[in-house]
Amino acid sequence: MITIIDYKAGNIGSIINIIKKIGAEVNISSDIKYIKKADKLILSGVGAFDIGMGNLEQLNLIPSLNDEILNHKKPILGICLGMQLLVRKSEEGNLSGLSWIDAEVIKFKPDNKNLKIPHMGWNTIIPKKQSPLLTGLDSDSRFYFVHSYHLKCRDPRDVLANTFYGYEFPSIVQKGNIYGVQFHPEKSHKFGMKLLKNFVEFC
Repeated sequence: MITIIDYKAGNIGSIINIIKKIGAEVNISSDIKYIKKADKLILSGVGAFDIGMGNLEQLNLIPSLNDEILNHKKPILGICLGMQLLVRKSEEGNLSGLSWIDAEVIKFKPDNKNLKIPHMGWNTIIPKKQSPLLTGLDSDSRFYFVHSYHLKCRDPRDVLANTFYGYEFPSIVQKGNIYGVQFHPEKSHKFGMKLLKNFVEFC
């Protein structure tokens, strides 16, 4: 069973539909007992960093998530805002992140002033290392992005792939059982479906 963590941070209906199409069982819950029963977790979301972290705190989910992810090594996939919440802090807000990955979130600052922020639309990835999450995906794989902030990782070993938008930034990360993607796989057609299928079957 895949459980999508419901922390009131955006519409997740498209993710549910794709995971069902893959053939996996999926539910949505903010109930700790369902999070503990799940085989894998997805932390999706859109919006501001502090709102996302504040919602997780208000729902009292952080202690249980720390236990499941750090102690029981349950696989988790962060998507968009969900990926950003995996790190220590963000320039966008004042609250601390989950701190599972040694990174911070910074605002796009391209030298090319003609580049519009947010970075919005289709873009490719630049794989940096092998991972089950990237099975069957390469530099021709295209994903849909909508974001004004991106990760800055302290340890390059945590970066699975970069994307170029004025400069390279981490678009896919992994630290052990913890995975994150900056783009929206649920809006990325066959490439997004392949990535989610990889997470469900191989990670």
